Amino acid sequence: MLGAAVPVIALLALLTWAVVQSGGNPGSLGVNQEFGQVQLSPQAAKEFSLTTLDGDTIDLGSLRGKVVMVDFWASWCAPCRFEAPDLVEVYLEYADRDVEFIGVDIWDQRQGAIDHIERYQITYPNGVDDKGAIAISYGVRGIPEKFFIGRDGMIVKKFVGPVDADTLRRTLNELLGLEDPVSAR
Repeated sequence: MLGAAVPVIALLALLTWAVVQSGGNPGSLGVNQEFGQVQLSPQAAKEFSLTTLDGDTIDLGSLRGKVVMVDFWASWCAPCRFEAPDLVEVYLEYADRDVEFIGVDIWDQRQGAIDHIERYQITYPNGVDDKGAIAISYGVRGIPEKFFIGRDGMIVKKFVGPVDADTLRRTLNELLGLEDPVSAR
């Protein structure tokens, strides 16, 4: 009986150690392999506060009345690097509209995130979700993932994988109530 209990106790100790070391973050998450829009029912966006890499704080609730795109990414993620120039381009095109992008860096090293921001000259707010709390509350299963939040604070669209500039424009125009996708250019 004692011989059978020792391996079970060792396994439980190992699992406990892994949970403590990972900060409770699930280990099966990674880069998404399937891309595109995910069908979802509109739901209230989970409120969060994020300290940006510049040291400022951004609160999702303070952006009510704007269309918000929340992007979960990491510097080591190839699809995230691939789409970064398109995100920057579209963000700059919509700078004079009621639109905000928020980058949430997850499962990454802080310096890697800073290097990514500098390399792609990203000007929209970005911060590191150290504990993965924001990612978990949004049900993120891999990266990149984008959530589009309407002016009323409801999540209305979700995209898994990289998104090109035209898809971003079409989505933003739809949420802004613009008929002509070219009108925002």
